[in-house]
Amino acid sequence: MDYILALTADPTAWAALATLVVMEVVLGIDNLIFISILTNKLPAHQQTKARRIGIGLALILRLGLLGTIAIIVQLTEPIFTAFGHGFSWRDLILVAGGLFLVWKATKEIHHNVDPDHGPDLFESGKAQMSFASAIVQILLLDLVFSIDSIITAVGMTDHIPIMVVAVVAAVTVMLLAADPLARFIQANPTVIMLALGFLLMIGMVLIAEGFGAHVPKGYIYAAMTFSALIEALNMLSRRRKKTR
Repeated sequence: MDYILALTADPTAWAALATLVVMEVVLGIDNLIFISILTNKLPAHQQTKARRIGIGLALILRLGLLGTIAIIVQLTEPIFTAFGHGFSWRDLILVAGGLFLVWKATKEIHHNVDPDHGPDLFESGKAQMSFASAIVQILLLDLVFSIDSIITAVGMTDHIPIMVVAVVAAVTVMLLAADPLARFIQANPTVIMLALGFLLMIGMVLIAEGFGAHVPKGYIYAAMTFSALIEALNMLSRRRKKTR
């Protein structure tokens, strides 16, 4: 109890909390875009439930990982060397998650560009994604993003309560934004392609980081923001043309 009171009276702890909340919310955007795109492929009556389950799983994974800080820190220790780079479990998880994200984004882009495609290497053979399949895919990406999120948190503060509050705050924002974001993506077909492009870029960044090439997150989010602003201008232009 004294430890908590000391933290609340420490200005640096509040500054660390504010910074970490912002970082966790930004890192959660990637996770949320994937969840929104994936759940929009489900029947309408299952979409909200799937989004809530997906975000709930993200919270459980993050809090569970916080309870195993010692193990998480060890995930950054190299276990073998290849191509002149020492690979850790974190690197392998990032590469696997990046490959999955690239595959998923490429598949969705292919299907959006050619809606009347025939069976191909991207096609699962099912006409519609099942609820269970969506949850499994969300869980896989939740795990990747959660590990990245917690390692970021560990690098920014040593205080577990601050990490917990930041994670809960970030996931709460995700929960509140999930339905509006999904509806916006569904109502604006061109935004779907933009979001898939974001996922493709994020997947490539995860792979690069897994191979030891650090990509500053600021560059990534600056590019995403610029692209989103251009798309917003395009949407505004289309609406005004319709009004005229």
